[in-house]
Amino acid sequence: MSAQRIASLLAAAACLALPALAKPIAIVGGDIWTGTSEGTISKGVVLIDEGRIVSVSPAGSPVPVDASIVEASDKWVTPGLISAFSRTGIVEVDAEETTNDTAAGESDYSVALDAADGFNPDATSVAVTRIEGFTRIAVAPSASANLFAGQGFVADTSGEADTDISRKAFLLMSMGERGATLAGGSRPAAWAQFRAALDDSRAYPARYLASNEGTALNRVDAAALVRAARGEQLILIEAQKASDLNAIMDFAEANSDLRIAIVGADEGWRVAPRLAASGIPVIVDAFSNLPASFEQLGATAENASRLMEAGVTVAIAHLGDSSHQARLSTQVAGNAVANGLSHDDAMRALTTHPAQIFGLQGLGVIGPGARADIVVWDGDPLDVTSNPDVVMIDGKVQSLETRQTQLRDRYLKLDESTRPLAYVKP
Repeated sequence: MSAQRIASLLAAAACLALPALAKPIAIVGGDIWTGTSEGTISKGVVLIDEGRIVSVSPAGSPVPVDASIVEASDKWVTPGLISAFSRTGIVEVDAEETTNDTAAGESDYSVALDAADGFNPDATSVAVTRIEGFTRIAVAPSASANLFAGQGFVADTSGEADTDISRKAFLLMSMGERGATLAGGSRPAAWAQFRAALDDSRAYPARYLASNEGTALNRVDAAALVRAARGEQLILIEAQKASDLNAIMDFAEANSDLRIAIVGADEGWRVAPRLAASGIPVIVDAFSNLPASFEQLGATAENASRLMEAGVTVAIAHLGDSSHQARLSTQVAGNAVANGLSHDDAMRALTTHPAQIFGLQGLGVIGPGARADIVVWDGDPLDVTSNPDVVMIDGKVQSLETRQTQLRDRYLKLDESTRPLAYVKP
């Protein structure tokens, strides 16, 4: 065989090995809720290429001839929703310890516990969350050994083995009633532990040259707290009561270098102007409207609307069943609309605001240069009867199949003639 022939074969083989170039995608004809200053574009066109949004154009705009068309006439088009707080993917069956990686009450460590180490993208709850329009999830461990729960992460909901994960995206800790219990029995104990822990991390590693134990933290946990103590990592604090929220804001004012957000804030409306002035965002559950504990006596379904009206950055999540029902955040947001929140603000609380809180660049909006996390809905996303027709993550169309849909399809039209005879007791 001639050298020229060999060279030709090698060149052909190299061409075959190259991946096929993906076509651009055009979503045409939908009402596009952009999450930007452009507002909602009626019957517009979204052009996507290589996982990014190239353009968002008005009705009738030309579409590249080589683009794959997603027909969205009479449909809603929104950014992929972001679950601002969940335990999706780190627990399969709550009551079965071997499948539950949310907490480690007997561990020697707390701050250093990294929830991403327990994330299972194959968990059934991940697919269930995805088909309800959520393309990203903020996943947190649960505090158990002390007031520090550990490191949380943000992941996509593709369910792929190479799921995009932002590890150690935030540190979660509990204050209020739970923090008091975990720290020794009182709120003063919790604050003393928090201050001592920050002192340990700020003195790391010098304080640990002669010992593995600091004032409040061991060497491993102190090292894990350093980024948060320097203001390089978000600290997410669970708290409900107005007085606890004020205590957090007092602490934030004395430690202005820290990045703080609050989860829960059921009585947030009572201190809304101060929260707005402080710039501290909150993640709330609009279903939480009953005095379920002494720290929730002021809970109201109007919490989200009052907070937003005051200028607070609010994300909405379903905190009631954070492991398996993060998808119900749209229903929670719909309830908030029924109790005074504007529809646009409710959508922001599911998209742009979570992206801002967790620093997710290019997510939560539909605009040029943004990542192509997009959902095409058959109706209003906040209506419980609406469903996604198309879910994209970074421009890739996702499966809308789950274990539940497989079971539904299997038994929906069951052929009775193929069923085995039932056992009849004589």
